Amino acid sequence: MASSASWSPSDPLGDALHLLRMRGTFYCRSELREPWALEVPAFADTLSFHVLTAGSAVLQVPGEEPIDLGPGDLAVVPHACGHTIASSAGAGPAGRVDLLPQRYLSEHYSVLTHGGEGASSLLLCGIVGFDEPAARELLRHLPAVLHIRAGLDSRTAPVHEIVRMMAAELADRRPGGEAVTTRLADIVVVQAIRTWLSQDPGTRHGWLNALQGEHLGRALTAIHRDPGRAWTLAALAREARMSRSAFAAGFTEHVGEPPMGYLTRWRMNLAHARLREGTVSVSQVAAESGYGSAAAFTRAFTRCTGQTPGAVRRSRGAPVLAGSD
Repeated sequence: MASSASWSPSDPLGDALHLLRMRGTFYCRSELREPWALEVPAFADTLSFHVLTAGSAVLQVPGEEPIDLGPGDLAVVPHACGHTIASSAGAGPAGRVDLLPQRYLSEHYSVLTHGGEGASSLLLCGIVGFDEPAARELLRHLPAVLHIRAGLDSRTAPVHEIVRMMAAELADRRPGGEAVTTRLADIVVVQAIRTWLSQDPGTRHGWLNALQGEHLGRALTAIHRDPGRAWTLAALAREARMSRSAFAAGFTEHVGEPPMGYLTRWRMNLAHARLREGTVSVSQVAAESGYGSAAAFTRAFTRCTGQTPGAVRRSRGAPVLAGSD
């Protein structure tokens, strides 16, 4: 887990984006005819996205205004929230997408044919998860929906180029198309987040704002890059080039928790992910997390998570820790 703790002003937010390494949960290519309606259930610790390559659709996330999608549009739902996508607002009852009859090309990829006899639409849906704490922390601060419209805005050009490539793969059905499409899907999600960050800097607050700050960003990046270091409040304040009292107050105000509490939560999230791999010992994870003994680590981990390290290691499927707000 350890790496250099030296901070460079280059791109601390880029560090978080670099850790957006997805584990593909499921991808579905949907060939749809009006009227049609699909329900995407909530799957814990995942992000959903929809790429409409032909036709039209309406996306409805609970508590949000409906979003009209057109050809080339991308919608990302980052908060593991159940939602519906349909040919129109009055398209009728939605079928749960994971329970509808479909043709499975692999364990993680299917083709769904659904709907009536009307106009056709082509939709690629994906459900992906993230293991890195930096990725999950970043996703927590995104809006309910990221909607990237097809258009000529230069900032969205990379997204639309990837969508165009995905549409070509879906249309041609060439050998290896599944592998190419799923890899493009991973890239398009990262590009969508980058686009949102570039288009809406005024929406950044809390952790996102602190991460990019000249002072607090130094301390946060130091924690992220070297979580196992024997950090103290004074050492983190030095990284931030602030007095200890000003650093503690500013960090708590902007991040939402005290520096040492954030450090502990960050370590435990990393440890949780490592233990879920099932390939490292508790002693090794303890050392990586900055603890001098497995016993001390076990006490801290159990106190923070409500589970013992051994139980998480054996289960290899326990849910990740929820972050604080």
